[in-house]
Amino acid sequence: MQWSGWSLSLGRLAGIELRVHATFPLLFLWVGFIYWVQTGTLAGVAFGLAFIAVLFLCVVLHEYGHALTARRYGIGTRHITLLPIGGLAMLERMPKEPWQEIIVALMGPAVNVAIALGLALLLTLTGGWTPIDPEAPLMMPASFLQAVLIANIFLVVFNMIPAFPMDGGRVLRAALSLSMGRVGATALAARIGQTLALGFGVLGLFGNPFLILIAVFIWIGAASEASATEIETQLHRKPASRAMITDFRVLSPDSRLSRAVNLTLGGKQKDFPVMDGPRVVGVASHAAILRGLRDHGLEGRVGDIMSAPLTADSSDDLATLLEALQQTPEAQFVCILHRGELIGVIDMENITEYLRIQSALQDR
Repeated sequence: MQWSGWSLSLGRLAGIELRVHATFPLLFLWVGFIYWVQTGTLAGVAFGLAFIAVLFLCVVLHEYGHALTARRYGIGTRHITLLPIGGLAMLERMPKEPWQEIIVALMGPAVNVAIALGLALLLTLTGGWTPIDPEAPLMMPASFLQAVLIANIFLVVFNMIPAFPMDGGRVLRAALSLSMGRVGATALAARIGQTLALGFGVLGLFGNPFLILIAVFIWIGAASEASATEIETQLHRKPASRAMITDFRVLSPDSRLSRAVNLTLGGKQKDFPVMDGPRVVGVASHAAILRGLRDHGLEGRVGDIMSAPLTADSSDDLATLLEALQQTPEAQFVCILHRGELIGVIDMENITEYLRIQSALQDR
């Protein structure tokens, strides 16, 4: 197990890292408290904790439904993280084809449907159905398996709400994009999602406060999705040569780390392409240079600390470069080549600055 930011890595399953957020244990404390209030017994608390553990196992399977389906379309998953409000499969990107996006979005709820049907069959074959007692504690309306079955039905209904970042919002956007294009579809789906978020928020004020948390979650998700799609559109078909940095310094594999230190202190550049003659053979990131200084001192070689370069052609559009940087978090910049020759570099900061400049020009 290893910490990554606020998340604890539990290992890899099916080639995908599974993480638990640091706040996740708070859910078990809250559930234990609620079941104690509802039942007043240790048996009730044990029921609640076992129930929430099994429920989140279903959530993990739900997220793997998305991740493994996306893999079939050549889309990787960085990690799956369990949060107190559910799970999140961090895909490298969403499919661009509407039908692929619909299938990827639906396969999560489809897993919960399969679990519910399996439990229903098991209960039928074993005669395990138990009438729901209206006088039973609110959090224990039926037998354990029936409670898990009902929870999976709830997960299906909840995730199919037509609002980002729910699966239903992605299905809605993909369906709309078949007739009105991805940008317009995303904007309309985001507006629908935020309208629903307002409705949940109002209901939360007069009823269940948990609806307010859901409303905030949906509102932020819808705004984020709309913003990301708008940025992608602004960068689409804009060549890398328009936004690349042309005033930069390079290192060679045989350069000493002292050279990297001098260049860093003497200017604003902290990450460097590494050239072997006319060829780009690596990159020396600021973090790698610092690690090298700690391990080898000023006389360490750049070639010993460099990593593989991320390259693109000068004609590649900026949307593709942004996606490449997002899919490779450890990459600090993209080396821009023209006929194999390094002519510039692009990082996230420069793409952001390009967007700001374009926005200022449009506001004239």
